[in-house]
Amino acid sequence: MAPRVPSLLVAAVLLLGLAAGVARASNEEGDALYALRMRLSDPNGVLQSWDPTLVNPCTWFHVTCDHASRVVRLDLGNSNVSGSIGPEISRLVNLQYLELYRNNLGGEIPKELGKLKNLISLDLYANKLTGRIPKSLSKLSSLRFMRLNNNKLAGSIPGELAKLTNLKVIDLSNNDLCGTIPVDGPFSTFPLRSFENNSRLNGPELQGLVPYDFGC
Repeated sequence: MAPRVPSLLVAAVLLLGLAAGVARASNEEGDALYALRMRLSDPNGVLQSWDPTLVNPCTWFHVTCDHASRVVRLDLGNSNVSGSIGPEISRLVNLQYLELYRNNLGGEIPKELGKLKNLISLDLYANKLTGRIPKSLSKLSSLRFMRLNNNKLAGSIPGELAKLTNLKVIDLSNNDLCGTIPVDGPFSTFPLRSFENNSRLNGPELQGLVPYDFGC
């Protein structure tokens, strides 16, 4: 008969394995956040605490973790940072709140944001973002708040966003969007002020009567 392994030893091995898994996840998230840090200009020094030599990013300012040391919130709103949002942010797979509003961020919204399946709030308003709204955002099934207003976004509103059945608030105003406003899914409940000041964007009453990208 094979010797029995003491139960305490088994428990210790399991705990060590779990701790190692958490550490790996934390390090990957720290790497992703530091990659974002390297993209940003930070004149006010709000990111000084983002030290890549630490075990995990949970002690960094503007980063919130859950009980398992997984990053669930990134809050850099109104921080006077500039630069771009890179695809590496999609590695924050447990992220629920992405708050980057009122900064000087430019470039396009990376399509990789569509991988953040746990995201509840996406606040990128009042920046200088350009390009189109990625269709991949329609994969954010948990999303409740999407505020992309006051940027320089162009192109049509992706009809795929109508799949976001949990979406309660959307604000796409003050951009350069064109085409028509979707009418399906949650779009049937959104007020027209959510889309105002897009001079080439037509009202939802034209949906189905003209091409979707009419005026683009």
